[in-house]
Amino acid sequence: MKYIATFLMLLAVGVQAAGSGHTLSEGAAAKIGSFDCTYVFGRDAVASTLGVRHVPASCLYADGAGYGFDLTKPPVSADGACVADGGFFFSVDLPEGDYDVTLLLGNPGQASEVTVRGESRRLFLEKIAIPKGESSEQSFTVNIRSKRISGDREVRIKPREVNKLNWDSKLTLEFNGLHPGVRSVHIRSAEKSLTVFLCGNSTVVDQDNEPWCGWGQMIPRFFRRGISFANYAESGEAANTFIAAGRLEKLLTQAKAGDYIFVEFGHNDQKQKGEGKGAWLSYTESLRAFIAEARKRQMHPVLVTPMNRRTFDEHGKTLNTHGEYPDAVRKLAADAGIPLIDLHKVSATLYEAWGSEASVKAFVHYPAGTFPGQTKKLEDNTHFNAYGGYEIAKCIVEGIRENGLADILRFLRDDYKPFDPKLPDNVETFSLPLSPFTEIEKPDGD
Repeated sequence: MKYIATFLMLLAVGVQAAGSGHTLSEGAAAKIGSFDCTYVFGRDAVASTLGVRHVPASCLYADGAGYGFDLTKPPVSADGACVADGGFFFSVDLPEGDYDVTLLLGNPGQASEVTVRGESRRLFLEKIAIPKGESSEQSFTVNIRSKRISGDREVRIKPREVNKLNWDSKLTLEFNGLHPGVRSVHIRSAEKSLTVFLCGNSTVVDQDNEPWCGWGQMIPRFFRRGISFANYAESGEAANTFIAAGRLEKLLTQAKAGDYIFVEFGHNDQKQKGEGKGAWLSYTESLRAFIAEARKRQMHPVLVTPMNRRTFDEHGKTLNTHGEYPDAVRKLAADAGIPLIDLHKVSATLYEAWGSEASVKAFVHYPAGTFPGQTKKLEDNTHFNAYGGYEIAKCIVEGIRENGLADILRFLRDDYKPFDPKLPDNVETFSLPLSPFTEIEKPDGD
């Protein structure tokens, strides 16, 4: 078969091929060796051989099994594909690192429109339309990580992160949309890919559950294979608490020369009170630490000013609720001679283009009963839904373009169209299939 890999370096990653499964060795949490395997779906008789695994619908993921359908009801087997009427998940045990993923999508029985997310709802492919019986080959690069820093030391994660898909030792792919069908999944180590590390708070984070969304989980959709976005952001973090939790130290263990690190904080930093706190004191000093550590490793630091909250004055202009924090970022970027993406300024333009009333459609504002178990209305003027996260991600892409970050821009997808925040996409024509998991509790931070 054209799409089947011919070789898998099993011993290099501690994989044991036995029957229809594989297991990773104890060293799976380390960035070791290389991986190259194709998973072929459907009821066709395809033997599991070196580098190839046949995945019928009955193949369920379990610890130690190595791969299989996961989290929800599995799809059904068809001729040469696994298909479903709704979303389903497929997981593979993998060591941390970057991986190129090539998918052969298509439903032999009916037309399909497939959206693919990975890990904690990172958007990779958006509504790929495929006629009945035909196939579409799509690819992207994804980052996998673990909590381990070195020895017994780990990132100090929060209780709400315990089951977060970003922190487990596997790659989880979500296939969703209209009659999604998958024919094969090819996963290969991508040691030479460009990695963009994202550091920030709940406005950046990969949110596992609907209806919440950070811009960091939307930005992969606009880039093709060869670049990954490793989103280390977490709800409630400030620049100094991010460092204290070991998140910066952890990502630096995975970084290589030439990689990028984007840093956006401010929402939670401004709430810190006491001696030494403030925009020009602890906040600026913490941001300097990100820059210094990146430069030690020949990485490229990029500072991002904190986006606005949804607050308007009587004239429909966005109010600055961040005080001097955006100015502190601007000055530090200028002094350090590094790129600045002024999201504070651009988000104000975007919000004003929406207007005070219409802007609620970009945030988590929903009446009671919209989601399972939701007994009260949701009214959040800081955190985005999928549409809002998508639009802010486009603002970041435009910041990358304005700064001329050619190493990143060469991976921009051909279907990306320049975005003007004065002319946002029409919310009425925006839609993504909902992931099956929801959460009513708001993220940490505000």
